[in-house]
Amino acid sequence: ATAEAIAKRIGIIPATADDDDVECAAGDFRVVTGQQLEQHMPTLDDFTPESLDKNETPEVALFWRHCVEHTRVFARVSPMHKRAIIRSYQQIGGHIVAMTGDGVNDAPALKEAEVGIAMGIRGTEVAKEAADIVLLDDDLQSVVAGIEQGRLCSENLRKSIMYTLCSKLPQVLPTFAELIGIPSALTAAQVLLIDIGTDIWTAIAFACQPAEGELMRRKPRHPHRDRMVDGSVLFYSYGYLGIVQSVACWVVFMGVMPKMYEFFALQKHPTEYSVADTVADSAGMTAYYWTLVLGQVGAALACTTTRQSALWKWAPNKWLTLCIVMELLLALLVIMWSPLQQLFKTRELTLCQLAAGTAGFVIITLAEEARKGWLRWQDRADRKVHEA
Repeated sequence: ATAEAIAKRIGIIPATADDDDVECAAGDFRVVTGQQLEQHMPTLDDFTPESLDKNETPEVALFWRHCVEHTRVFARVSPMHKRAIIRSYQQIGGHIVAMTGDGVNDAPALKEAEVGIAMGIRGTEVAKEAADIVLLDDDLQSVVAGIEQGRLCSENLRKSIMYTLCSKLPQVLPTFAELIGIPSALTAAQVLLIDIGTDIWTAIAFACQPAEGELMRRKPRHPHRDRMVDGSVLFYSYGYLGIVQSVACWVVFMGVMPKMYEFFALQKHPTEYSVADTVADSAGMTAYYWTLVLGQVGAALACTTTRQSALWKWAPNKWLTLCIVMELLLALLVIMWSPLQQLFKTRELTLCQLAAGTAGFVIITLAEEARKGWLRWQDRADRKVHEA
């Protein structure tokens, strides 16, 4: 009764909770004592569903399943009970378990949990050695801050990977396009320039991206079942942004730049090019390169947030802003400066051609803002339903 009263006061159990209002099992197992645990300890110390069904009585198996599903407070438990509780959540519920403790008696449970957290000030040396994390300030709020920072690191790494993968499709397509007689749209040197001069620094800058507002309200990612790079990441990078970038690059290359479609229609080989044709070919490759760089700028903005508007949340990351500005200046330098033109086989573009290169950036930005706006609207609708 004392444990339940304290749990209600601090919010572990809702203060309005009443056994008459909940399922019988949920009410009976809301608070479990060490005496009850002792009476139902498995003989083999194995909590896997198969072992419980095979080696234990139905009463013991059902007891532990109810504990995992319904119990909110375990009171007056021994060190071995704590270890058993952790094992039951791991093996029956498939949960990732964290354990906090400061005494010698907590050491077995700290060692058993996936994440053992010991107190740095009042904690014993045994507890600290058994734990994975030591709180230097003994403040449990630090655990929340640590979880948020861990989620932020994981989220930013995922965003960085998504951004890096976006440019791979438009980079590789020109190689295959040459097999059907399309003029070369991108040289190997330009591909390396995009990877080294554009993508790598922006990808690193994602490490400084601040947390989104709903980061701690999301369901945690399971480290065993939920991969950081899953099908949704690959589809987003290759099947969505990669395709948009590719379409924009090819439309500018074949539709805006003079002679590119003519070379393809006539199946004209580069060895047959005149001086004017070579200049036109270099200008076409430059337009493809410029469109891809701007497409990557759009992808960088798109990947900064998952639901919130990128136009409002990317600016606080000064390193990302700096990288975007620097990659645009580098691209313009490669296009306009004669020594780099000779090195990367580029040509100066007209203002109209430069403006056409913004197609990928504009399409990606508008599409992403519309998509994220729709997701935010859905989230608000779902919250209203749950509140009702």
